[in-house]
Amino acid sequence: MTTSLRLAPITRANIDRAIAVRVRPDQERFVSPVVKSLAEAYVHPEAWPRLVLDGDTPVGFLMAFIDIDWDDKGVDFRSGLWRLNVTPEAQGRGVGRFAVEAVAGELRRRGATRMYVTWEPGDGGPEGFYRKLGFHLTGEISGGQTVGVLDLV
Repeated sequence: MTTSLRLAPITRANIDRAIAVRVRPDQERFVSPVVKSLAEAYVHPEAWPRLVLDGDTPVGFLMAFIDIDWDDKGVDFRSGLWRLNVTPEAQGRGVGRFAVEAVAGELRRRGATRMYVTWEPGDGGPEGFYRKLGFHLTGEISGGQTVGVLDLV
């Protein structure tokens, strides 16, 4: 992994660079494009979108969710990783791991003890990546996606 990875908030100055972040064509069915994530962030105050930079070069995009009302009943509030897009040239270099660890760090800072993630199931999908990082299945399905959880303590 490169040591110059960092997160940056999405701003007027970098929004076009964030929107330009794309995954490999064979991965597009597993993750929404950045522009959709940013539209969702606009209407979800729980969203925490960030551009992943290697120096000044965009290599990914993530969007976390902070204390979202999981079942819309006002009882179960969760935080975790909503979206992760890594450019083809940055894949396999630790960018995804950095992004997950950065979200985990932010959630710990906010007092969370668990981090959730959902993924589209299927061959070539991200399940192996998340499981390798320690996420385990909750047995839940949310919006057709598999739900995983990582203990942060």
